[in-house]
Parts: sequence; structure tokens; C-alpha cells
Amino acid sequence: MSDISVGRSTPVTNATHTQKPSGMPVHKYRPYDAVDIADRTWPDSRITQAPRWLSTDLRDGNQALIDPMSPARKREMFDLLVRMGYKEIEVGFPSSGETDFAFVRSIIEEGAIPEDVTISVLTQAREELIERTVESLRGAHRATVHLYNATAPTFRRVVFRGSKEQVKQIAVDGTRLVMEYAEKILGPETIFGYQYSPEIFTDTELDFALEVCEGVMDVWQPEAGREIILNLPATVERSTPSTHADRFEWMSRNLSRREFVCLSVHPHNDRGTAVAAAELAIMAGADRIEGCLFGQGERTGNVDLVTLGMNLFSQGVDPQIDFSQIDEIRRTSEYCNQMEIHPRHPYAGDLVYTAFSGSHQDAIKKGFDALEADAAAAGRTVDDIEWNVPYLPIDPKDVGRSYEAVIRVNSQSGKGGIAYVLKNDHKLDLPRRMQIEFSRIIQAKTGSEGGEVTPAAIWSVFQDEYLPNPENPWGRIQLRSGQSTTDTEGVDTLAVDATVDGVDTVLTGTGNGPISAFFAALNEIGVDARLLDYTEHTMSEGASAQAASYIECAIDGKVLWGIGIDANTTRASLKAVVSAVNRAGR
Repeated sequence: MSDISVGRSTPVTNATHTQKPSGMPVHKYRPYDAVDIADRTWPDSRITQAPRWLSTDLRDGNQALIDPMSPARKREMFDLLVRMGYKEIEVGFPSSGETDFAFVRSIIEEGAIPEDVTISVLTQAREELIERTVESLRGAHRATVHLYNATAPTFRRVVFRGSKEQVKQIAVDGTRLVMEYAEKILGPETIFGYQYSPEIFTDTELDFALEVCEGVMDVWQPEAGREIILNLPATVERSTPSTHADRFEWMSRNLSRREFVCLSVHPHNDRGTAVAAAELAIMAGADRIEGCLFGQGERTGNVDLVTLGMNLFSQGVDPQIDFSQIDEIRRTSEYCNQMEIHPRHPYAGDLVYTAFSGSHQDAIKKGFDALEADAAAAGRTVDDIEWNVPYLPIDPKDVGRSYEAVIRVNSQSGKGGIAYVLKNDHKLDLPRRMQIEFSRIIQAKTGSEGGEVTPAAIWSVFQDEYLPNPENPWGRIQLRSGQSTTDTEGVDTLAVDATVDGVDTVLTGTGNGPISAFFAALNEIGVDARLLDYTEHTMSEGASAQAASYIECAIDGKVLWGIGIDANTTRASLKAVVSAVNRAGR
């Protein structure tokens, strides 16, 4: 396999037109360099097990934010990554300032790092920065120092104005300093590791990248039980994923002491092919992938760890990372990064399990029917047989979602007006999936009447569907009052006075918050409910402002939204749960 030029010397005879020159200044740019590997093996490889993962959300992802994470948001992200199962997490650039240094110290001193998790910190190759970086790790159980310096020709010529030998010496001297300060500062309680990156590997001559890595290894002396991580970053994505794979196969073949090297890939997404570049690099010999959740990072972002992990899952390979509650992962990421996930984002976007096309909806419905028939014929459950439904590469249920067949919603002229009326007239800002759910209800309740759906009619249908009140009582549960207490370990106990099926009763439960405790209480009366999504907002300003809470629940297999409105946010959320539960039994 080699790089080839695709094209025709003359137009095909049945073409009605041919492409013309764009007039753009293409002369300013040069093509990427091909790699001469006549017997490359990676095209015949398959990924049959998960690579090692490193999340750099707290370092590479954070430094790319308009509003970098506060300590609270950083901790929220760190805890999420730990829950998901990441065992290597780059937690900051502690020599860059007090904020990163303090965060690294906080998670060490507060015991937030599980013993099987290795934290990593980044440093440039300057002595005072290396000392400060190693100092941040004092007392850590497992820690890695990640040192980098730029090796690419443009940086050698324009930025540093140094020779190859001088650039190599920076890496070698930096490695020696890391070892000296680790010996001086870190105690025997720390399992210490080392990572080196020849920065902008994609622009660095392969033989020089190899030479620098070999010089670094000569200092570190990797051996059994003493690995070195060599990270080869596509700091700027320059080539096709195939050429990126060639570069990794070349390095993997030519590195000495390869059995003691963890070869790491760190793609960025400048060409929009970072996921493919990472996958092909693993096929070409890489052992480890560095990236961020949902592709957060500089410019077009780092490689997307969610897409990479779910791609493995969709092929029957355990990613060894838990994506089963993908909406929680997305919500936390959006909170920490203060950036929204695109509705078309693979596996996690609002619309990725939604079909608007009638033919797609029909095929999906028939696929579900066939799956159930096949399972019944085999005497097994749908979850125990191979997933095979048109247009759905995975079962949405496996990531805590549902398939949403939104019939005609994109051609229904009143859809945008529905959301506008509720927000403008009633201060209700419905989450997108709730908008979709309610638009179906509007269509079903008003479709037979034809004509315009007035704002008054929209509000009347909304109240009837979501907001039972004394004038419109419905549903098996009505709330009266409730009280929540929290013990010293953070466990909430909730007691709610309610009417259930016409009988006054007290619902009690415990959990890690009032909503969790309420779900436990409902379980005691036979209601199987699970939280899928939650959002809230105030409806006005001032101390007496009402709050609106929106909760998406899975209730006995149904996925439904509920809404609660109250001056107290906890009561509003409990009312939202009751709204969804009552709708499930309506």
C-alpha cells in the first residue's frame, strides 16, 4: 500500500460538467511526506482489545477553554473520569501557575486518587519548572512526569534557532533532571514513571524523532518493571490517517528496547480524522491513546475518547471504560467545560438515536420487531442475542438512552412555535428532548382538528399532560409536604407526606440526594423509576422566584419527562418526578 494520486487525464464521456480551478492559493501549501514502508502490516491488523487510555481533559482540554475550569469543576471532572474507569489521568501543568499546582496537591492530600489510578503532570524541560512539577507530586501513590520539547524543523529554525543536537540535548538533560528531582523529593511510597514527547511528531523527521527518543531512553534506562512512555503527538494533524499509521509502524519497528516502551498516540483533529488516525496507529503498533471526552482541546480538539471507546463497544470489544450513562457523562462534561455537546455528536448527541425520515423509522421499527421475534424463537432475551437493527449501530439502551422516533417533527410548522410559546408566555425553557416529546403530544391531540394551534391551546394541552392541580387532579400520587435530612456521611433520608391511590401515606427512602432518596421511596411502593436526565432554571428574579425542574425518567420501561414548579428547588424536582410517574400510569 502506498500513497497514490487519484484522478483522470480527460473527463468521462457522460459527464455534464467538469470541476474548475478554485482560485485559492494552493501554492502556499506542501503535501505531507509519505513513509517508505513496502511491507507495512497495519492494514491487515484488527483491534481486538482496548488500548491503555489516558484522559488529558484536565490539562490539554482545560487549557483550551475560554473559561478554564474552577477547582470545583476540575474536581467534578476528575471524579467523573475515575468513575468511568480511566486509570491514567493527566491532571495538570503544575509549574504553569498556582491554580494547577494547588489542584494536584488537593487531590493527593484529600485522598481522592484511587490506588490503581496513575496521575500524570506535564512540564517543559527547564530545571525550575521540573523541580516545581515533581514537588506537586509529593505523597502521591502512582505518578508520572510528562516532559516534552519541540523537535520539528520549523520550531528548530524559527522558535528556538537551534541545531538538532541542541534540541536533542534539551530532551536528554530534561530527562536527567526529572530523575534527579524525583530521587530527591519523592519518597518510597510513590511509584514513579516517566513519559517523553517529541513535540509535533507529525512534522519531525522520523530518523530524528527516533534519535531523540533513543537519547532519552539511554538516560532513563527502561527495563523489565521500568517502562518508559514515548508519546508521539500529532500536535497538528497533517496527513491522512494511513500515513500517520505508517509513521507509528516505522517507529515501533525501529525503537530499541521496544518491549519496555509504551508507545502512545496523541492525535489532534485539524483534518477531522483524529479518531481514524488513533485507531490506525493502534493497528500499527501503538499501545496507548491520549485524548479528551467528546474531543475537547485546542483548535479543532484532541481525539475523542468517547467515540473511540464506543467504536470498540460497537464491534464487541470491551473498552474497559463505562459509558452506560452517557447522558450523565455529557452533562458533567458540559458543566465542567461550559461548552455544549453537538446534537449530532456520535453516540452522545441529542439527535443520534432519532430518525426523522419515514422510511428510516419504518426500517427501525421492523428491525426491533425482528429482533424480538428472533429472541423469542431462540428462547432468549433481546439483550442476549446479537444486535442488528437498521440505522442503529448500538442499542441506545446500553448507554442509558432510548430510540426516539420523532414522526413528522421536522415538517411540523408549529414545533418551533411550541417551544417559543412556552418560553415567552410561561417562562418554561424545555430541554430539547422534552420539546420533541411534547411536540408529538401536540400532534396527537390536535392533529384531527386541523388549522392553527393557538398559544392558549398549547398551554392547555401542556397543563393537562404535565401539571396536575386541584382543578385537574389525576395520577396515582399527589404530594403534600416533605422533609429531607443529611447525615455526617452525606446520606439523605427523605420523608414525604403523599396520597397514593387515594390513601394518605408517608413515603420514605435514602440516597445520595433528595431525588435519589425519592426514587428509593417510590421503589418501595412498586414504582420502578430511574433518572435519565435532569435540568432546572428559575422562572424570574428575586427571593420569591419560582423554579422549574425537568426530569427524564425510565419508568417500567417507558421513557417520559416530568415537570415540577415550586419556589423550593427540591420540591420542584420531587414534583417533576411525580409528574413523570403519574404520566406513566395515565
